Amino acid sequence: MPRLLILYTGGTLGMQASPAGYVPSADFDERLNTALAAYPAGTLPDYTLHRLQPLIDSADLSLGCWNRMVSVLAAAWERYDGFVILHGTDTMAYTASALSFLLGALDKPVILTGSQVPLGEPRSDALNNIILAMQAATHPAAPREVCLAFHDRLLRGNRARKCRTQGLDAFDSPNAPWLGEAGIELHVSAHDPLPSGAPELAVPDFDAGRVGVLHCHPGLSPRQVALQLDDHQLQGLVLMTYGVGNPPGLDGQLLDCLQQAADRGLVIFNVTQCGQGAVQQATYATGKRLHDAGVISGQDITPEAAITKLQVLLARGQSGQALRDALGLPLRGEMRAPTS
Repeated sequence: MPRLLILYTGGTLGMQASPAGYVPSADFDERLNTALAAYPAGTLPDYTLHRLQPLIDSADLSLGCWNRMVSVLAAAWERYDGFVILHGTDTMAYTASALSFLLGALDKPVILTGSQVPLGEPRSDALNNIILAMQAATHPAAPREVCLAFHDRLLRGNRARKCRTQGLDAFDSPNAPWLGEAGIELHVSAHDPLPSGAPELAVPDFDAGRVGVLHCHPGLSPRQVALQLDDHQLQGLVLMTYGVGNPPGLDGQLLDCLQQAADRGLVIFNVTQCGQGAVQQATYATGKRLHDAGVISGQDITPEAAITKLQVLLARGQSGQALRDALGLPLRGEMRAPTS
């Protein structure tokens, strides 16, 4: 029978009510083992439950947390057939994206899941999501990549987004088809499989100051832009633009600021604010000026994947044209390929 490592990193699924609000449950491991043991022998994969210490508050996720997860996977990779990571929902799409770039090509599935309601509470979705992830990680047709399993959906990890705060169907992949769906049976799609291979299990040197986000909005001032771009620790910028990649002109000052920053080596990645659709920089004159300034089109990448892709590539030591080339092309199915 396939063996799984379940890595519990924290999150709502392992919390319990307290006078101060939800806090991590000290006996979550025991409660989960008891819940899973209620199923007949042989109906679920064999597993080992590993608790990350200290646990991660999803909202306080730091770049070093990803290295802690990779280190656990690296120590266990040869001994297990698949991996399930239990994670808080607030930043699970960031972690799923980051791990896809950190690990690269895989020969085993890595499935992230969490819940909207803690295990054991009325209407909790925790156990269903955990079982879905366990079954997906050992399915004969399981994608050899980082996935996110939630509410009967199996999604490509770097295409997933948290789209709802209250619904149990919190995650979706607006610009990519689901990789699987669970009804009476779990059906896994063979759509667009990624190349498999041995994972990259070395941890890189992250620096929290290398990547920034500039969110375009009415009222954005050239002074705000200049102040953000004047940070010389900044090496990569995700530019969140309108529609198909259009920035505000700001009387030409925004583009001038971006051009100056690009000239001194800042790599700028253009991502649409729209939940669905892609950047098409050449459609409007302002977007074309971004292209002429060397701004890279993010196509239909999610903001979470754009930010983590930049962070991982910079942490791996990518720079210059090699970095620009890697950003503009899909590495792990995170975006569509650019058209001519």
